[in-house]
Amino acid sequence: MTKLSRAFKLHPMTILCTRLPPPDPTASPGSKVLLGLDVGGTKIEICALHTSPPSARPAMVYRERLPTPQGDYEATLEVIHTLVTQCTQALQIPWPVAVGVGLPGSLDARSQRVRGSNSLVLNGKAMAQDLRRRLACQVQVQNDANCFALSEAMDGAGQGQAMVFGVIIGTGCGGGMVHEQRIWSGANRLGGEWGHTALPWADQAERDRPPCWCGKASCMERFVSGTGFEEDHYIVSGESLKAPQIVEAARLGHPSAQLSLARYIDRLARGLSGVVNIVDPDCIVLGGGMSLVDEIYAPLQEKLASYSFYSGSHTPILKAAHGDSSGVRGAAWLSQDHAASWVNSI
Repeated sequence: MTKLSRAFKLHPMTILCTRLPPPDPTASPGSKVLLGLDVGGTKIEICALHTSPPSARPAMVYRERLPTPQGDYEATLEVIHTLVTQCTQALQIPWPVAVGVGLPGSLDARSQRVRGSNSLVLNGKAMAQDLRRRLACQVQVQNDANCFALSEAMDGAGQGQAMVFGVIIGTGCGGGMVHEQRIWSGANRLGGEWGHTALPWADQAERDRPPCWCGKASCMERFVSGTGFEEDHYIVSGESLKAPQIVEAARLGHPSAQLSLARYIDRLARGLSGVVNIVDPDCIVLGGGMSLVDEIYAPLQEKLASYSFYSGSHTPILKAAHGDSSGVRGAAWLSQDHAASWVNSI
């Protein structure tokens, strides 16, 4: 077992822990505990979902997070092992048959190594394989935006819809597609990578913006992420404000902030119109910090129709039902096909 650096200390923050009831022989044989982990740049989080099909709503019975070791891949794997150990001990359940893991980036379809992650230490690593050895169980790894979309499609804002497109508009910008409660990753694992498509109908000023971190020009992430919103406001107004400050200023009637919010909504509508024209999802679910701005929804819905090929189209734009827990919940759902019955395994 890898030893953690002395400079790295585990400071768990247990957000939720619910003691599960003892096994009930009359309970549904499909009752399961699903474990999922969300590996982020600053924190690694675990949750446990207790499912009791066919009709009971899944309950989150455990949630905990630890800081992500910076620049240390082996320590990252060990933190994941620690979180799984603490979860199983707290809930008094057996070691899992499978866990799901969401992370920034994705597994390359050929090499099965992580690529495109802004947590650079993960890139090039065979993380799924390494975790299978470390945890001695099945490990399903997916992009974090795909996990978000899966969570909202399973029992969130998009529940009951055949095609759900999930959009994360926070520090960065990502997307994921779920069809019939299955993630649509695509042949190259690029399905839903909407944040790195170009802003449609960009004017000269928009085309002159600095390139995205990915090296491409005019990526949606540069305009509709929270950081992109802040950058745009600074470029146009000269005011260096955080996104919540700009939104609050707009609410108070400050013209420069109101114009920045209007530009943001227009660009978001332009970008989502491409999704509607190509995928035509049953709904679009928004998550991340910018999704909490209630003022964007009504004008965004109207502008989306005007930018889509058919102006009479209607694609509901919905706020995520599970908030900041949707990503880790989606990771838990990844393990459902492999998870053993909780009632029959204790």
